[in-house]
Amino acid sequence: MPKFHFYKYQGTGNDFIMIDDRDDRFDITNFKNIEQLCDRRFGIGGDGLILLRKHETTDFEMVYFNSDGKQSSMCGNGGRCIVAFANFLRLITDKKTIFTAIDGIHEAKIEGSDFVHLKMNDVLEVGKDGIDFVMNTGSPHYVREVVSVEGLNVFQEGQKIRYNDIYKEKGINVNFIEKVDSSNFKIRTYERGVEDETYSCGTGVVASSIASSILGDKKNNSFTIQSKGGELKVNFEIENNSFKNIWLSGPTVKVFEGDINI
Repeated sequence: MPKFHFYKYQGTGNDFIMIDDRDDRFDITNFKNIEQLCDRRFGIGGDGLILLRKHETTDFEMVYFNSDGKQSSMCGNGGRCIVAFANFLRLITDKKTIFTAIDGIHEAKIEGSDFVHLKMNDVLEVGKDGIDFVMNTGSPHYVREVVSVEGLNVFQEGQKIRYNDIYKEKGINVNFIEKVDSSNFKIRTYERGVEDETYSCGTGVVASSIASSILGDKKNNSFTIQSKGGELKVNFEIENNSFKNIWLSGPTVKVFEGDINI
């Protein structure tokens, strides 16, 4: 069994196993191995696993797997964490980087030692499902405004939407938001692939900020969001019905590292 050195990172409680795989040794086809590594009782534990690989035209490539072992769409907090990881590996100069992910190229910059600003892809279309919002911010998201997120059964209510007839085949992440004021809200998220509530979701925070802007008649383009695992910030530009120059910002932490046989 090959031995790998791993690192554990978290961004506002969204935690990831990081592996420097620039030598392409990691078997990405063994879903059961990845699932076990993410298991909190029988593995390292994490909401996902991220490989850092070489790329021909950008500083590095991010390859992301959900905790069910399957390669998934873009992860915002994972993107912020891999930037911190790349900086730790000394792959970044002047605290700025460009990297490739499953949804394309991303820019990022590091403020201080661990506060990462990540540029997300433009959102050109926002759909509706009844009074709720549906959009893709690198991953598909459903956003519902509620009176209070504190007492909400996020697992139960999120699962109802994620597995209904419309979304069950491809899956969708479900966000519940509570307005604090015009520029601040609280959020709780049910994530597909994890199939449970997570402490934070970067792409969900972006989707919810866009929904909050629409609900506020597009007067606001800068939001502070309180997730279960900490505070994130989102800024963007509004152009007609499109949302551009979107930045997701927040802290990252290297928790621990070690070796494991896979």
